Formats: sequence, C-alpha cells, structure tokens
Amino acid sequence: MRGYSDVCLLLQCLFQLRMSKELEELSPLDDSGHGDGSEEETEEDDEPKICQVCGDKSTGYHFNAMTCEGCKGFFRRAIKRPAQLCCPFQNACVITKSNRRQCQSCRLQKCLSIGMKRELIMSDEAVEKRRMQIRRKRMQEEPVTLSPQQETVIQELLTAHHKTFDMTCTNFIQFRPLDRDQKSISEHGLEPNSGRVFHVTMHKTPSEDATQRNISLSSPSSPSSSFQSPENKERKQHKSVIFTTLPHFADLTTHMIKNIINFSKMLAMFRALIIEDQIALLKGATFEIILIHFNMFFNEVTGIWECGPLQYCLDDAMRAGFQRHLLDPMMNFHYALRKLHLHEEEYVLMQAISLFSPDRPGVTHHSMIDCNQEIVALTLKTYIEAKRSEPNKHLLYPKIMECLTEMRSMNEEYTKQLLKIQDIQPDVSPLLLEIISKDI
Repeated sequence: MRGYSDVCLLLQCLFQLRMSKELEELSPLDDSGHGDGSEEETEEDDEPKICQVCGDKSTGYHFNAMTCEGCKGFFRRAIKRPAQLCCPFQNACVITKSNRRQCQSCRLQKCLSIGMKRELIMSDEAVEKRRMQIRRKRMQEEPVTLSPQQETVIQELLTAHHKTFDMTCTNFIQFRPLDRDQKSISEHGLEPNSGRVFHVTMHKTPSEDATQRNISLSSPSSPSSSFQSPENKERKQHKSVIFTTLPHFADLTTHMIKNIINFSKMLAMFRALIIEDQIALLKGATFEIILIHFNMFFNEVTGIWECGPLQYCLDDAMRAGFQRHLLDPMMNFHYALRKLHLHEEEYVLMQAISLFSPDRPGVTHHSMIDCNQEIVALTLKTYIEAKRSEPNKHLLYPKIMECLTEMRSMNEEYTKQLLKIQDIQPDVSPLLLEIISKDI
C-alpha cells in the first residue's frame, strides 16, 4: 500500500510540472489590457485558471496575460521601479508559487516572456483619475440620505413656517377693502394696462411736481383748502386716492413683514447673529421671501394668486401703483418657479437661502452668515437628490438658484417704485418704509 501511494504522489507531481511547462509555452489567448491593466474572462469548460508566471490560481488576464493578483502587482511595480534587477544565480530560475519572491529578475523576465506588455500599465495620474471615477460612480449608486443635522434644519424651518404663515389667508379679509375701481386711476391718466402709472409726476418740473402733490393729497396748508364746501372736500378726497388697491396691499405687506420677522426669530442660526446683522438680513430679504410665499398661491394656468377668500391678479398690483417693468419680470418669475412644483421643504429652504445672504448692505459678520447659507444650500441640494425621483432632478437645484438671482434683481426695482408711490399717495405703512430704507 505504501509503495502504491508513493507512485500515485509521484505521478501527480509529474502531471503538475507538465501542465506548468505547457502553460508557459502557450501564447496569450488575446491581447486585451484595459483600464487598470486587468481583464477577467471565463472559460467555457470552467477549468481552473493558472497563472502563467508562477502557477498560482489566476484571476484573469492582466496586462495581456493570464496571471494571479500577485504577479500582476509585481509586474506593475517592477516596470515603474527605476532600479535595475539582476539574478544572483544563472538567470534561469524556475518561478513557482513558493519561490516567486526569491528572484525578481527571473520573475520579470518570465512576465515578459509570456506576453505581459509594459505599455498597458497606467501612469500614476491615470490610476488616480480612474480611482476618482470609481469613487464617484459608487457614490452615485449609493442612495443619498439627509444627515441628522440636515433633517434638523428642515424640521426647524417647517415648524417656523407653519407657525407664522397661514395658508388659509383668513386674516386678509381684515385688511382695508380691496378697491378695484378704475375710475380714480383713469381720472389721473393712469390706466392699469397703459404702462404709464407714474405719468402724472414723471414729466413735470420740480415745482409742477410739488404742486401736483399738494393738489392730489389735499394738503391742509393749501390756501384754497380752508374755503371748500363739504361736497368739494369729499370730491377732493376721493380724487386724492389715485392707487385704489394700495391701502389693501399696504396692510397685506405689513402683515407679511411681521410674519417674516417672527419666522426668522424662530431660527437658531438667525438668533445667533448680532442684532445689526439680523436687521440687515431682514431688510434685504423681506421682499424676496414675500414673493416666495405668494408663489405657493399662484395658479400657473390662470395667472391668479388664489389666497383663500381673496384672489389677486396683475391689474391689482398696477392699481396699487406698480409699473410694468417690475410686474412683467415678477410674473415671469412666478410662472418659472411654480412650474418647478416645489415641495414645501424646498420652499422653506429657498426662503432660508434668501434670508442668509452675506452680501446684504449693512452685514458685518459675512463669514458666519455665509456659513449658514452654505449649510442651507447644501441641505436643499441633498434633499432634492434624496427625495426626488425624476430623471431630470439634477436640473432642479440650478433652476432654484436662478430664481433666487431673479428676485435679487427685482428687489431694487421694487424699492424704487414703492418710494415713488409713497411720494404720490402716502399709504405705505411705517414698517414697510423702515424695511426699504437704506439706514441700518
């Protein structure tokens, strides 16, 4: 029995040596070498694949030859290594799995003899670039989730929004009535659709302008005002109301400003700022946040703001004294933003990005506010990636940023027109005047 076992063991060793020699003499099956120099193929007969260099188990084709991972890595390092390799023996070492580390020179020569190509080795820059691509692909494949900090930011914004912003708009009916009478405007040559809202004052000399104001406002200091009959006084008072919807919009805007102030005070990042920066941010962002609020009520089909018991159209804003070169961009803004069909979370994050704008006039701690805005902006971007499933969701964040930029350009024009309206008909509330004033 012992002799029989020795014979079997000897035959097995001879068979392995013969197979190893035949594999060394075989030419490569193909000349593929890709990316990191490795390419794995599956043989049809599912026989074990053997490294042509050392006889170890092969993992596929690397640098144009079937090798194991060890010989693949050795070949890459040896080619990139500037040192000259030399054999301590007779340059005829037999490379096996057990002794492959003993003679690097003969091992390299074996790699080259079986067809491994040095030109398939990638440079360090190319390897790093491919690693970055692999990391990026893995990140894209992994599901994006909001961090606990981002979840807290969104929840705080939503809570503040719900406590300060009433979607039913029931308070709107408590404001001064919305007078849509066009007679007062037409009597002063101010047709709603004419685009000449300030025609009365824009083409007059300073003295004529002052006279017009005194007449239209029925100033008590006017000499003729003390000799008017009650009927004339009533008629004069009626004529002084040029912008019929202005009283209602003044009350509405004042109400919205108070809500925005309360909204901001509920945010921890806002409360951490000094009072001067809080005032500067509110003065700069109030108009923009009001626009974002009203976009939630905008009907993109009818072009009407449906605010609970009341509905507003573009002519209502014109009857309040605003001109087309503000109202036309504003309408385009509402159509563009509404078509994005934002979630409530995206609306409140957009408000916060507008609020924490470090470049507002009067801001002193720019870096702190910039950090706050970056946190909110990154939260919005992550929310879109995590919660949206549309194929073009990657376009949503840039479009929101574009809308924010549009609001910045309208903000200055709004202030100019509001000051002109107040100059003609002083119905603008002190709070609103304080918001648009440049004094901090």
